[in-house]
Amino acid sequence: MTRPGMGGRARRPGPGPRAAGMTARRPGGKAARAGLAALLLLGASPAARGQERPALPGIGAADPRRPVDHAAEPWRALGRVQTEAGGRCTGVLVGPRTVLTAAHCLVAPRTGRLVRPGAVHFLLGYHLGGWAAHARAAAYRIGEGYDPAARRPAGADWAVLTLERTVGAPDRVLPLLREAPAPRMPLALAGYQQDRPEALLADTACRVLGLGRDAAGLPLLLHDCAGTRGASGAPLLARDAEGRWAVAGIASAAAAALALGAAVPAGAIRGVP
Repeated sequence: MTRPGMGGRARRPGPGPRAAGMTARRPGGKAARAGLAALLLLGASPAARGQERPALPGIGAADPRRPVDHAAEPWRALGRVQTEAGGRCTGVLVGPRTVLTAAHCLVAPRTGRLVRPGAVHFLLGYHLGGWAAHARAAAYRIGEGYDPAARRPAGADWAVLTLERTVGAPDRVLPLLREAPAPRMPLALAGYQQDRPEALLADTACRVLGLGRDAAGLPLLLHDCAGTRGASGAPLLARDAEGRWAVAGIASAAAAALALGAAVPAGAIRGVP
């Protein structure tokens, strides 16, 4: 599927798992919680009939996403996660050989089962067919109680990949923000998205809306960052108390008709060295 090493090229992967997003910008608290309920029950809405080119979920008319430099801080910690079953998502390096992504990114679309670790590839710093480093997963751990076939609960939709070898120097590794971020805290979200899978697109002007709970009572971080399919597993980035970039959460899903996303808070993720 891929050739390891710098400057390699990857085959064109198939369509990745659905990563819904937000279509209207900046909702208030009550609207956000109503939108979250709709997300958890219904998922993304189908495209409206009669559209010549259906709008991507999670973007809306005023698209705030812009290309970012994949080699600059903090984006250089990101890479593409892809499976030999055709899935394609985003991941972030949180240790020299440890990657965070979404659990649903590891589900084979046809069978609804988790793929084997060796079928998962991480391409650090992927950009226009090249990458800084490549490794397969040697093992992975997903959220306790996560059901791959049902792809829920949302609060357990996280995966910690242990790569077969070290790929990241210290300047490419981001820490986790273990404390829950406060409402209105500035965020950024970047990923390898369906309409631009060969480069990173980022919304750098979004914020935390607050904390919620999924149907199983697990915590979720609510935000208004724009992102569409392929941004699943991408880190919600925030500044810590010292002003350093850190991972506040892992993007899981969002409402199709509201500027509302749901992420697993970094403090709820277990198994990161």
